[in-house]
Amino acid sequence: METNKKRSECPLSRSLDIFGDKWSLLIIRDLLFYKKGTYNDFLKSEEGIATNILASRLKALEENGIIEKSAHPESKAKNLYRLSNKGIDLLPMIMEIYIWSDKYFTMPLEVKQIIIEAKKDKDNFVKQIVKELTDQ
Repeated sequence: METNKKRSECPLSRSLDIFGDKWSLLIIRDLLFYKKGTYNDFLKSEEGIATNILASRLKALEENGIIEKSAHPESKAKNLYRLSNKGIDLLPMIMEIYIWSDKYFTMPLEVKQIIIEAKKDKDNFVKQIVKELTDQ
């Protein structure tokens, strides 16, 4: 996933070049909703991402300005990942995917609760999550 590689000038295609694979979106999900922030946190996700894929996706997301990497405050051997403002701006789109999925798939209770809250007042829900992410 090279930063300069693009298939076309189409906005959807250009966006998918950056975050259009399942692993990148799952990393973004983990940063948005599950407060994951280290390499090992992402490895523990139930989807079971391989280490080489995880390293590749983290690098690509960082190169494209979706996430930021910094030194971990408690361990020199670890890095801490967080969403940039550009990454946080993906939240409304991801919430729409959650809402669409709720219509067609059975959801775990914890995810269902997120969707129920989001549907009540999407704008306020997004503002609340953004505030939590930017106050970190």
